[in-house]
This record gives sequence, C-alpha cells and structure tokens, in this order.
Amino acid sequence: MAIMLRFGPADLLRCRFAVSPMLETLSAVRLLSPREGVGPHQRWLDTIDTRELDLRPIALLQPRRGYTPDFLSPPPAGPHTRFEDELAALAATDHDRVRAEVRRSLADNPGAAGSATGRLLLGEPALVLQTLVSLVEHVWRVLVEPVWPQVRGLLDADVGFQTRRLAEGGLDRLFAELHPRLRWNNGVLTREYGGDERRDLRGEGLVLVPSAFKWDQVVVIVDQPWQPTVIYPARGLGALWQPLSADRHRALGRLIGRTRTVLLLGLDEPASTTTLAHRHALAAGTVSEHLSVLRDAGFVAGERHRHEIRYRRTPLGEAVLRRNDSSGRPRP
Repeated sequence: MAIMLRFGPADLLRCRFAVSPMLETLSAVRLLSPREGVGPHQRWLDTIDTRELDLRPIALLQPRRGYTPDFLSPPPAGPHTRFEDELAALAATDHDRVRAEVRRSLADNPGAAGSATGRLLLGEPALVLQTLVSLVEHVWRVLVEPVWPQVRGLLDADVGFQTRRLAEGGLDRLFAELHPRLRWNNGVLTREYGGDERRDLRGEGLVLVPSAFKWDQVVVIVDQPWQPTVIYPARGLGALWQPLSADRHRALGRLIGRTRTVLLLGLDEPASTTTLAHRHALAAGTVSEHLSVLRDAGFVAGERHRHEIRYRRTPLGEAVLRRNDSSGRPRP
C-alpha cells in the first residue's frame, strides 16, 4: 500500500514550500487525544491547561483513520502565511461545503453523528461554521500562539535547509532525505504505508509543508481545493522542547556526550536510525555511530520492524534518565 505521485516536466518547476499555522493548531489538538502518541511533545503538553477549552467539536472532526474537513485548514499561500489570514479564509467557507464535509467526516467516525456534539455539528451550517471559527481561534490563542516563535523558528529552519538542498541538487537531492517514509525514483514520489493511490500531477506541481505537531506522519493531500501537497515532520523536531543547555540532564550530557543524551531522551517511542537523523537534524551515519555506542553500553536495543531496525530504551537506559530526573546528576 502506497501513494505515488508522478511528476512531469512542468511539475518540476512548480514545487514550493509553505507553512500553515492553522494546520499546526489542528494537529496540536490531535495530540491531546489519549489515542495519540505524543512523541517529542510531552514537555509542551506538561505546560498547557485545556480546562477552559471544549475541544470535542474539533476532535470529532479529526478521526484517527478517516476524513478531516478540508475547509478547516485552507491551503497555505506560502512560507509566510499568517494565522489571521487562514482564519478569515475559514470564516468565508461556503455553507453547503460546510454541511457536506462535516457529514463526510462524521461518517468516518463511528458513533460520532449520534453524539450530542455530532448532532450540534449537523445543525445549521452557518451556526456550525461560526462555532468552529470561534473555537479554532481560541485554541490557537491558548495552545499554539504562546509557543509560535519556537515552532515558527523550527519550520523556517526546515524550509531554509530544504530549499538549499533543492538549489544544490534539484528534486533528487531534496527528496533523498526529506523523510524516511518518502521515496523518490525516476520522477515518482512514493509515500509508504497507508492509502493506495496513483496520481499524475499533470503540471499542478507540489506544495511541501513542514509540521511540528504532526510529528509522526507524512500526509499526502490531492483533493481540491488543495494543490497536491505533502505534509511532513520538520527536520530537527527532537530538539524543539529540549534546550539541553538549560536542562537537568546536563550532567548526563557531560558523562556520555550531548548528542547521545539527546538521542536517548528522544526514544520515548521506538524509532529507526533514519527517523532519528531527521528528527534531530543529524547525518544518518552519525546517528548510527552514536546508537552503536549506546547499544554496547546497554542503554538501547534494536528490534527489526519490517525492513528497518527500530531502537528503544532498555530498562538500564530508562533507569539512567530517571536517576537524572530525580537528582540532576548521574549516580554511581
């Protein structure tokens, strides 16, 4: 199962990058679901207070497996898109479209339409839209806007890095290491796992959107009104909430080295060498070398998953981090 996008000569000239504050806001809401893995975002989650937010309408329209209304996240115009502009585009959505896309989304979420929130969302489209616009704006103010400078810095750094790779070696160089789930071969970009679709771009080109909060997925959008789009986790995400220089794990960093400490901290969930390299903005060879040292020391172990090796912390690695959490320095 894979999604394949075939490029023609005109598509090679119509590839661009964009950033979407609205997409980050909706993705942040997803992370609050107990069904979602939080990955590198636990520190951010520990700082937020959602008691004044009723997230049920947005959560219900974002099924884990299924359709999320396209109108909730308008296509970003470019790398400098403002939240206010996206919110205005959301507020201007045609009411018939609101009705149709809400119904489609609820149909993909078993039992959702019969819930109190589902019945509310199936009501008068103008009122539903007004409710969603107000809620999305409130969510942005509470969850994302306070940390937007950090998140925006990460996204801008990714766009800058990927743009340089594109300038240096074209799409071959760009897609070679954009994300471990993406493969580029003979003019075809393939997203592995999930979905099964073949699409000739036919001159539409491709929009590439880095994301901080959609940390574990590569999403491909080919439905109108979007230009064909790939949303991928931003490079260097593993360091977003972990400024090690001001962290209580500094002592561990002095003991085993900063990079190995960052890698060990980042293994809250099993990950492959290529995933860790992308997440921490390191060369794959560098990550492999450090993982070998951590493995030999008994801090991590590797397990085969399909065609790759995924590393996890061992009980010893967990114990080392717990000891540093409790004392601020490693114990003998």
